[in-house]
Amino acid sequence: MPTSRKPNVLFLVVDDLRPQLGCYGRREMITPHVDALASAGVVFRRAYCQVPVCGATRASLLTGVRPTRDRFVTYETWVDRDLPGARTLPQHFREAGYVALSVGKVFHHRTDAAERSWSAEPWHPHAQRGGSWRNYVRPENLALDVSSDRRGPPFECADVADDAYFDGQIADRAVAELTRLAEADGPFFLGVGFLKPHLPFNAPKRYWDLYHRDDVPLADNPFRPDGAPDEALHNFGELRAYFDIPPDGPLPEQTARSLVHGYYAATSYMDAQVGRVLDRLDELHLRDETIVVFWGDHGWQLGEHGLWCKHCNFDTSLNAPLIVRVPGAAAGAEAGGLVEFLDVYPTLCDLADLPLPEHLEGQSLAPLLGDPRGRGKPAAFSRYHAGDSVRTDRYLYTEWTDNAGRQTGRMLYDHDADPDENTSLAERPDHAETVARLAGLLRGR
Repeated sequence: MPTSRKPNVLFLVVDDLRPQLGCYGRREMITPHVDALASAGVVFRRAYCQVPVCGATRASLLTGVRPTRDRFVTYETWVDRDLPGARTLPQHFREAGYVALSVGKVFHHRTDAAERSWSAEPWHPHAQRGGSWRNYVRPENLALDVSSDRRGPPFECADVADDAYFDGQIADRAVAELTRLAEADGPFFLGVGFLKPHLPFNAPKRYWDLYHRDDVPLADNPFRPDGAPDEALHNFGELRAYFDIPPDGPLPEQTARSLVHGYYAATSYMDAQVGRVLDRLDELHLRDETIVVFWGDHGWQLGEHGLWCKHCNFDTSLNAPLIVRVPGAAAGAEAGGLVEFLDVYPTLCDLADLPLPEHLEGQSLAPLLGDPRGRGKPAAFSRYHAGDSVRTDRYLYTEWTDNAGRQTGRMLYDHDADPDENTSLAERPDHAETVARLAGLLRGR
């Protein structure tokens, strides 16, 4: 670091983001600002969330603690209920003398662990302006009878300015906070949580216009994997609750195409807001004093295996983006080793030279930031309700158990031969030894 002061932390969180970005070798979506961040930092290609649902994954990362069958389970997770008093990541920095601020959706619940974690009341545009958190702006959608069970349309395209929707307002606030923080004497930890591309896929028209609807690709494996147990699948109830989505069965092709188009538009909209925040960091000459962490809280299905949303143990839900930019460290590098979101908390402690709280269950990624060619972890662990998964260099294995610990289903995918997870090998005799080894890893973690 060029100064003796501890480094600032800009902590960028994105809701429901797949690692389908240019910096991950994909070209379908237009994300120049995130890609530019990646070109100056380290992209972790195989970063795994601990729980594929927003409330639980955020609680796990922000406390550095793994989920269990009765802790960090659903989107409604509160740290203060599941792990009362746990020292959160922003709390640890605040207690070390940082100004810690929250803008947008960082914790799932704005007030969760807020008094001890943040230096000021967390700011969220929904809390400031009221109305539906789904943030429609078109008059015909604002007039709808929308409730928790009737969610309105799954996407919206309005010819409006960026700040008509929440993510533009979040970027506005983050830029303003950075401007104020630049004048402060001490370091800061600024958490900025963007809402898109979470449903509904609402974004200004200019971002929809980046794509031609008939050209957006649909999943090439919209079928149940051969050998997958019933426990592996779900009816994507989150999406089903929106208008004009059939209550069961596959989605019509035109509906699927509109949803993919909307997801792409919402992602490009989010990317532009990230760019505004990073540009302001540079304008304030804070780049060389600030660690930037960018992460998507979990993956998302866009029709793979006939599924939409998250809420499952396939790689499409568990693997999510993680990019870290550290002044003076590797730039434009890829880390191919396995890492877990649990590792972010101890990593930031290491980079800021803060002690590691005893409760942390991850390990620092600082060695990989110095040498991205390192091996990473031998295994990454995730879970969703009764399903526990282990990802090794080659395999993803999941088993489901009942409350008595009896196995009710399992699946195994060989990512060397079947990266799209179209055929489960769990019940094949020639893979019994692999299944036993991976099951042992799950029980011994």
